[in-house]
Amino acid sequence: MSSTPAGDFSRKIRVSSLRDKKLQHQPITCLTAYDYPSARLVDQAEIDIILVGDSLAMTMLGYPDTLSVTMEEMLHHVRAVRRGVKHALLIADMPYGSYHLGSDEAIRNATRFVKEAGAEAVKVEGGEKRVDIIRPIIEAEIPVAGHIGLTPQSVNAMGGYKVQGKTLTDIEQLVRDAVALDRAGVACIFLEGMPREVAAMITSEVNAPTIGIGAGPECDGQVLVLHDILGLTFDPPAKFVRRYGDAAALISRAVENFRDDVHSREYPSDSESYHLPKDTQSALETLLERKRRIRR
Repeated sequence: MSSTPAGDFSRKIRVSSLRDKKLQHQPITCLTAYDYPSARLVDQAEIDIILVGDSLAMTMLGYPDTLSVTMEEMLHHVRAVRRGVKHALLIADMPYGSYHLGSDEAIRNATRFVKEAGAEAVKVEGGEKRVDIIRPIIEAEIPVAGHIGLTPQSVNAMGGYKVQGKTLTDIEQLVRDAVALDRAGVACIFLEGMPREVAAMITSEVNAPTIGIGAGPECDGQVLVLHDILGLTFDPPAKFVRRYGDAAALISRAVENFRDDVHSREYPSDSESYHLPKDTQSALETLLERKRRIRR
């Protein structure tokens, strides 16, 4: 006999939900989240997928790129996000070096994301060349999201963050990558930094749902970095980023107002301070008066 954990599972997004959405032509929404409060807010908005991306290297940890973030750092953030998620499918990014040394290590690290941090799928960058790594992870009953096109972990090999798939040869490779991932059984494929025409071709070619980031509107879904849409990044945004708020300005104003109120002694006010009970205050005043008399 098995027991089902308490909770509302009618709204829970699972890997199978993504396929259903593609078949029903329902757009899939995906945002990154890196901590408990942002995860709760994103989840409450009923976003389908929450990705704990290795982009947290820059957005949360101040690294110059995604290459430096470690497994332990990723696990720490996935755990925090897990505590805030009930509705969305939670995908964890496999960081650089966590799957590059062979399938055994890849399975071990993917298992850690599921067992220790509560992820429901992991994301692996690369197409055909990663299939031999991805299949064993899937066989270990861990869903995998593929990621092709502009793959940030390959920034050194690519010579920078450049749009991919501009030549016929490159397009053919991207299609082969997508088909290989699809045949391997990935849960979805993230398409990053490619012409919309190429992404549209791939989306129609594969059964797996495609999630675009800088890949045009024909993808089955779209993903953006939460900090990008809130204006919480310090570099100029990429062409495909649409900002939906200016949290940086809001935070700056709040911090400056706090500073000014402290300097002017307007904070804290009397109403924001705690007070002694009247009988204690009376007793304290009596005690202080006695001490003053003794000093005289």
